[in-house]
Amino acid sequence: MPRFRLDIEYDGTGFCGWQVQAQGLSVQGAIEAAVRRFSGEAVRLQCAGRTDAGVHATGQVAHLDLIKAWRTDVVRDAVNAHLKPLPVAILAAAQVPATFNARLSAVQRHYRYVVLNRRPPPALGAATVWHVPYALDADRMAASAASLLGRHDFTTFRASECQATGPWRTLERFDVARRGDLIEIDVSARSFLHSQVRSMVGTIAQAGAGRWEVDAVRRALDARSRRACGPLAPPSGLFLARVDYPSADEAADEAAEPEIGQESEQHDPARDARADAEGQPGGEELRLQDESREGAGQESRELR
Repeated sequence: MPRFRLDIEYDGTGFCGWQVQAQGLSVQGAIEAAVRRFSGEAVRLQCAGRTDAGVHATGQVAHLDLIKAWRTDVVRDAVNAHLKPLPVAILAAAQVPATFNARLSAVQRHYRYVVLNRRPPPALGAATVWHVPYALDADRMAASAASLLGRHDFTTFRASECQATGPWRTLERFDVARRGDLIEIDVSARSFLHSQVRSMVGTIAQAGAGRWEVDAVRRALDARSRRACGPLAPPSGLFLARVDYPSADEAADEAAEPEIGQESEQHDPARDARADAEGQPGGEELRLQDESREGAGQESRELR
């Protein structure tokens, strides 16, 4: 049975998220319905990252199995035809080995968060940015973001409903750059906790607004308590931008490496990557605290 990889773009506005829900239209459900109309087959997609309601994607990846070995351009174009007029597009389709798994084979996920930082509201694209009408210092945001890089217990930035087995993740990139009225935030890791990116963005925005000191973000991380998190940034500004997969040679090297627990105690990126996939701290016991988040409730500085 041929397996196909789909590269997908969508505007998450109006969807209840990627995953099929009992109520509401999901991106997954829309694509599965389009595949069924074109091929006659009932399929179940698996994706690289289950985005929440209102979150967008320019580089989502999913896989599915079909009985017939359709030409890849036919799969792409036929599914797109049946997706109209929904804001979902299959950018590419490719036949892949049966061992490929959109979620489990991924080695890096890249998210972008876009803040529109100006006093006037957006007339265009309001659903694809977080409009912040008060002044944000991007340099302060970048400095506070840097304190979150590396391997940590991210309980503070983890939603209480997160289903991951543990809170440990390795944050490889957390860049903040201003381009005119836009502040673009790029975050990369092998995997993320539920609402982790939006929690971190909302928190560093507190430092950017001058409400928090820069080093307060690191103290929030060290608290390992959801109560220490800043306000949650809205979903509108978040995009799943890209998902990376290993080359054939890299996949072979990964398969030849020893299991977790058989390596030395020194930092090993390959070990950390496998541990991230399982949420493991590498032997340290975890005590999760699912506590309610307290809002900052502080007035902001106005843009002039």
